[in-house]
Amino acid sequence: MSVNDPSLSNRDLAPTTQAQRTWGFYNYTALWFSMCMEITTYQLASSLIAKGMELEAGDRTVLLGNLIVLVPMLLNAHAGAKYGIPFPVFIRAPFGVRGANLAAILRAVVACGWFGIQSWIGGTAIHAMLSVIWPGAADNKGILWACFLSFWLLNMVIVWRGVESIRRLQAFGAPFMFVMALALVIWVRVRPAVLARCFPRRAGSTRLANFLPSSSRHSQRWWGTGQRWL
Repeated sequence: MSVNDPSLSNRDLAPTTQAQRTWGFYNYTALWFSMCMEITTYQLASSLIAKGMELEAGDRTVLLGNLIVLVPMLLNAHAGAKYGIPFPVFIRAPFGVRGANLAAILRAVVACGWFGIQSWIGGTAIHAMLSVIWPGAADNKGILWACFLSFWLLNMVIVWRGVESIRRLQAFGAPFMFVMALALVIWVRVRPAVLARCFPRRAGSTRLANFLPSSSRHSQRWWGTGQRWL
């Protein structure tokens, strides 16, 4: 094996310098918050309510899933955040030089799959908003696919511009999502009829039956999202 083997060391695998480490506490917090508040979180919470959970129980289940997966994510990211070591290099410690390639590829496959899922959800959200403005677009599959590809392309532009563009986007997006979520909560709370229709009280309880699998499913969703960004 050559000492200058590019598979061992190259520009992408080299540790980042202190000047390149521009992510601070706020940036990591904004990233975590944005990943907590994404659309799949709302989908999971709404599915728990649809299965019979009360609003408060569903919220606590989602929160627990976020907190559980936060611990291994912090442990996994510590070396990279402190020493600037990329994941393919860090994973060489347990997997070896060649085995790390397999771990990195598996991680990339999960990231690609989850990126496609997120892009499809984003595209359908754009299509839903467009259908409100233009009802004729509701049943048009071509427009739906155009929305998906547009959302995918927007993400690719941000990713292609590098990690700094993601940092700036998260710095703006996290407080914006918080303000919009708070506005949505206030809007629902001041309309009791809407609140009762969206979150009906059901007889009996299905908390225990849904609690563990839902927490696990939310943790798995977090893992897929983490692979996409990390």
